[in-house]
Amino acid sequence: MTGETQTTTSADGTTVAYQAYGAGPKIVIVGGATNRKEDGVELAQALADDGFTGVTYDRRGRGDSGDTRPFAVEREVEDLVAVIEAASEGAPVCVHSISSGGALAYRAVAAGAPIATLSAFETPYRVAGAPTPPADYTDHLQELYDADRRSDMLEYFLTAGVGQPQVAVDQMKQLPFWEGLAELGPTVLYDGLQLGGGQTPLPTELLRSIDVPVLSIASTGSPDWLRDAASAAADVIPDATFTVLEGDFHSAPVPVVAPVLAAHHRH
Repeated sequence: MTGETQTTTSADGTTVAYQAYGAGPKIVIVGGATNRKEDGVELAQALADDGFTGVTYDRRGRGDSGDTRPFAVEREVEDLVAVIEAASEGAPVCVHSISSGGALAYRAVAAGAPIATLSAFETPYRVAGAPTPPADYTDHLQELYDADRRSDMLEYFLTAGVGQPQVAVDQMKQLPFWEGLAELGPTVLYDGLQLGGGQTPLPTELLRSIDVPVLSIASTGSPDWLRDAASAAADVIPDATFTVLEGDFHSAPVPVVAPVLAAHHRH
């Protein structure tokens, strides 16, 4: 598979765009907040070089995918299932999730999606010691969403959700990339809802229901709370392993991550 953009149709009729690289067992990459399919290409290609097919897709409301409304977290689970079915003709696949994409992937496994193994890089559940968004975080995003204030949604996500200083976001807004990134504003609400709402608590009951092997990954360059969140998820999931990789803030280089994923998903 060469990486040509292909499309499939989700249960509610939404078009979902994806790219596949390689010719081996499938690993579907679920991006985090504001990620588009292009952001997963380097990892997908590295997995292809290791004998897998790396699949990267535009989650609902991003890139070449549609955004049928009203939104519900179940719709994104259906989108992921549609990609799995298109890429593997319905056979179970491996899934690697990044940041808030992990919340979606965990929901999908719990809902019975055809996923054989799962890996998750720093799903940002807010455990003890973590900075927490305002209690009405997703409620305010919903208000902005209903008013189609996309740029304001992205700004609020970066300040209230991520914790960026307002002055830094003001500087970002002056740069050429902001307008294109702001088009993804509605999707930060979707990520907030996937994580469980304003306080993004660890969903203990859901995680305990996960019945596939899980690798929960963290980076040495991340703050303690992100590593603690990844560790806490692994502690709850019945068949999970926690590992820390050499990396940067909330990320690790593809040459570091890809071999670890290959080893986990090859089992």
